[in-house]
Amino acid sequence: MFEWSDEDLMVRDAIRGFIEKEVKPHVDELETGQLPPYDIIRKMLTTFGMDTMNTESLEAELAAEEAGEERAPGGGSSTLANSMFLILNMEMAGVSLGTIASMGVSLGLTASTIRSRGTLAQKRRWLPDLVTMRTVGAWAITEPDSGSDALGGMKTSVRRDGDDYILKGNKTFITNGPHADTIVVFAKLDEGDGTPIRDRKVLTFVLDGDMPGLTRGKAFKKMGMMSSPTGELFFDSVRLTPDRLLGETEDTGKDKRGGDSAKSGFTAERIGIAALSLGIINEAQRLSIDYAKSRTLWGQEIGKFQLIQLKLAEMEIARLNVQNMLFVAMEASKAGKPPTLAQASAMKLYSARAATEVAMEAVQLFGGNGYMAEYTVERLARDAKSLMIYAGSNEIQVTHVAKGLLA
Repeated sequence: MFEWSDEDLMVRDAIRGFIEKEVKPHVDELETGQLPPYDIIRKMLTTFGMDTMNTESLEAELAAEEAGEERAPGGGSSTLANSMFLILNMEMAGVSLGTIASMGVSLGLTASTIRSRGTLAQKRRWLPDLVTMRTVGAWAITEPDSGSDALGGMKTSVRRDGDDYILKGNKTFITNGPHADTIVVFAKLDEGDGTPIRDRKVLTFVLDGDMPGLTRGKAFKKMGMMSSPTGELFFDSVRLTPDRLLGETEDTGKDKRGGDSAKSGFTAERIGIAALSLGIINEAQRLSIDYAKSRTLWGQEIGKFQLIQLKLAEMEIARLNVQNMLFVAMEASKAGKPPTLAQASAMKLYSARAATEVAMEAVQLFGGNGYMAEYTVERLARDAKSLMIYAGSNEIQVTHVAKGLLA
């Protein structure tokens, strides 16, 4: 794949029409946190038939599993095979990055973890509402003292209490946390045998948002991505029945520490960052080209000055590079060879940095106007910076890329 198909471009134009009508008039409300993004997301899914597509895909998958047929689970990197989802991510990122991030965590990370690890009964219990966004999902792994050391530094724990488990601890920077109905939570198993906390097994549970002992903090005020509610979760002796343990087993297979499900989530999330980055690059470049043609200094358009041309040219180089990375990942996924964690980390590292540089150069090109909140490039610069931290800081991506090379 080297370019978007005619069908892809038709989808893109339709999405742009929806954004113009249904999203842009509400950007100020979304960015101030007055309007949660979920109703807009649901309307978007319904408008483009994605809720029906997701439901049909899930039903086919569950029917095949019930019949004992081998079938690859949906979600995760399989979304690379569907260009509509990538185009939707890209187009929304340039207008309301937080809105599409909230959707991605709910439809992507939360649903795909249940989809890949859950029993048939668990999938039937939680997925039908998640894949249509009738319920909002959150994926809770980050903690105040762990950050990039998400698994090793994890302190949230569960201990057995008869057949049940008791969950204690807290999570932070949780996308959709203030509003989530269904929450996937990672916690260390405390068996009371003195095993160092770093070496304890990680188990994955599914919580409902109204469970006794679960409380939430208010949505954080952030530098960017304001349309995505992000907050803290606190677990004060939350009682969990065995049917909430994903897979209903403590057996984590070959990964003794149980981090495989988290790592697969990281892979999908980091590929998604490349699509979001491309959306920001596209919008920053479009706005910069328009401004370079309309803004005049010393009697001529600023686009005729070579330093302005250099900025535009470097934006185009970044756009081509990130787009081509996505095209390669899409083709590999269709061929049954989705990106590894190391490859996804490389995509995230480069694309997030490129988006931030392009957005900041757009601000510079706009001059004083670029620093004003009424101009979109100011928001794009704040949003883009979040991508260098979100889904694992760019610094930790270096480690994953290097480990992949040295393995």
